[in-house]
Amino acid sequence: MTAWLLDGVTVSGGTWGYIWVSALFGIVNAIVGTVLRILTFPLTVLTLGLFSVIVNALLLQITDGLSSHFTIDEFWWTAIWAAIILSIASMILDAIVRSVLPPNSV
Repeated sequence: MTAWLLDGVTVSGGTWGYIWVSALFGIVNAIVGTVLRILTFPLTVLTLGLFSVIVNALLLQITDGLSSHFTIDEFWWTAIWAAIILSIASMILDAIVRSVLPPNSV
């Protein structure tokens, strides 16, 4: 969705390219993202959570460096906007899943 909405973000390789990039981003987010969020927690609290956008943009850049199927043209603005769009899409999907599933299953 982010690649569709934002000009500087491209995903190549068709459906498998999207699956590969999303799986790779999930792994990077789970490993590197956890470490970064722990290390930057005071700064995130100080900025009322806005620094988490920078962390997510950095994770997207790491994914870009690890995959030939994913390209972000520049960090400042393209990766930042991609992180914002990704966060909004995640919140919307979370709200949809929570409204569909019973309260105790989430």
